[in-house]
Amino acid sequence: MPKVIDLFCGIGGLSLGFKNNGFEIACANEYDEEISHSFQANNPNTIMYENDINDLDIFKIFSDYKNIDLIVGGPPCQGFSQKGKRLGIYDKRNFLFRKYLEIIELINPKVFLIENVPNILTTNKGFFLNDIKKHFYKSNYKVYSSILNSYDYGVPQKRKRAFIIGCKTGKEFFFPEIQNKFVTVEEAISDLPLLESGQGKDYYPYNILPKSEYQIEMRKNSKGIYNHKATKHSELALKKLSLIPPLGNKFNLPKELSTKSIYSGTWSRINPIGPARTITTRFDTPSSGEFTLNDQDRCLTVREAARIQSFPDKIIFYGSKQSQMKQVGNAVPPLLAKAISNSILKIL
Repeated sequence: MPKVIDLFCGIGGLSLGFKNNGFEIACANEYDEEISHSFQANNPNTIMYENDINDLDIFKIFSDYKNIDLIVGGPPCQGFSQKGKRLGIYDKRNFLFRKYLEIIELINPKVFLIENVPNILTTNKGFFLNDIKKHFYKSNYKVYSSILNSYDYGVPQKRKRAFIIGCKTGKEFFFPEIQNKFVTVEEAISDLPLLESGQGKDYYPYNILPKSEYQIEMRKNSKGIYNHKATKHSELALKKLSLIPPLGNKFNLPKELSTKSIYSGTWSRINPIGPARTITTRFDTPSSGEFTLNDQDRCLTVREAARIQSFPDKIIFYGSKQSQMKQVGNAVPPLLAKAISNSILKIL
């Protein structure tokens, strides 16, 4: 069973995808206390180092993990995206990214995975990516990169992320092929209880049969539905929503109720027969994007957003509502992670 370390793990979208393909998550790191608690509750067999990675004694902790096959993570890289500047992995603002590289160098795994925003591959003509390749050239890692869209891998959401894979297995790595198994929002969430603004509770038993193969998959090993509470919208927000027809948006509002929000998809209803737009950490707010249901005057619940991210119902999100939304919105979709783990499994 290949062993994995998940750094900057969040709720564990990457971990779950790899676990579902037979990998063992040996340990993880997450500095946010609420998010760390959620990860631990859902991954009781994984050792958690709950601390800022800068405060960890890297040599003392990770010297015991020399048998690790793979290190994964999405380290923040604040110093790569400014136009016109050559800000690579040695930029002082990329200190968290540097820590990630230091752990790779210490453990020397067969494979490492870096997940980040798509711009990491293209800004300044790929300077940041080339910096990574040069850095690992002396360690005999061959570095591959690609931008993947989660919708191409069974996730009911258009979400593009960059992946950088470093390998020293002697085998050629290939990113997963598009699966051509597309899932709609309706197929993802139509079995969940209907709610009005402010309604919901901690737990619902399943009271109707699943309506799609995706729902059957999401229900596996779960007793029911958790985290299904609708945010209570203001009277003004509800008035606006009542005026927006199915598949409508802010342009259906009268002039006196028009919004100045700059977010893409703001006050737009979700198309149930297509994929959702990228789930962010503010999916409970109509003005933050295309997060309003087509048939209900409210935004997504944590469970609905989790379904759209491909988190199964057995994964429970703990902590404050804001933390739960952060856990879901910042995660790598587990089904996308599983697709990548298939490709990595072939070279281990």
